[in-house]
Amino acid sequence: MDQQRSPDIDGDVTGKELDRGTLKEIGGLDERPATWVAKHLVMAGRYIDEDPELAFQHALAASRKGGRLARVREAVALTAYAAGEYHEALREFRTYRRMTGDDTHIAAQVDSERALGRHEKALQLADEVDTSRLDRAARVELAMVVSGVREDLGDLEGALAALKIPELDRRRGYPFSPRLFQRQADVLTALGRTQEAAVWQRSVHVAERALGIGGFAEPEIVDVEVEPAEDDRPVSGHRERHTGPRVSDAAQASAESAPVAKGSAEEHRQAAPAERES
Repeated sequence: MDQQRSPDIDGDVTGKELDRGTLKEIGGLDERPATWVAKHLVMAGRYIDEDPELAFQHALAASRKGGRLARVREAVALTAYAAGEYHEALREFRTYRRMTGDDTHIAAQVDSERALGRHEKALQLADEVDTSRLDRAARVELAMVVSGVREDLGDLEGALAALKIPELDRRRGYPFSPRLFQRQADVLTALGRTQEAAVWQRSVHVAERALGIGGFAEPEIVDVEVEPAEDDRPVSGHRERHTGPRVSDAAQASAESAPVAKGSAEEHRQAAPAERES
């Protein structure tokens, strides 16, 4: 019955592509369920940006045989969030937090409440978290989402205050800096402080250039086998094809269905378990 309800698994997927920590957790299952769960988690990680709804279906498939595993529930939460299934995402994020005590994805939780129109509940949830226990990236994501919630409520000064964090520093660059600087510029623009906004807008481009991301990413070069046409001279070797700049995961909004954009954690979703380091 699972085979009928679950999406197909790509032929090259073995399940061993997962990080060591996830493989160890899945190893507690019997062999056949473990293989099933592992393969569907790989598929969830593979498609979370390209086809979030398909990734969500793969995560749900994994949960049918591995629902008691924390990383499976995390995958369901992340893919549900990416697919715009915010009720499901909140339920799974809560379960994951209960199982692990990990607040890594708190920004996505707050943003899910915001997407459902529950702005006051979103702020309450943000206030409950001890931000000193979060890593730098998670703290910044939370600050940007809270800023967006405040702006939604018409509290532009509160939106600006939420961004007063140490990482808002034009002299230092992190993967999240361009988006953080852009958020600052957007709020200042909304407040009518256009000269200050222009300074931060320039800093977005400076940070992107320094980090080599966004429009300053190196073009990806792929070797392509070339079949010579009958009327062409023989071509030896390979031809280089420029596929355009890579857009880093840190800067890509991956779910077009997300109803919120300003300061959304969806702009920097954490990697699915299948993609992260052990």
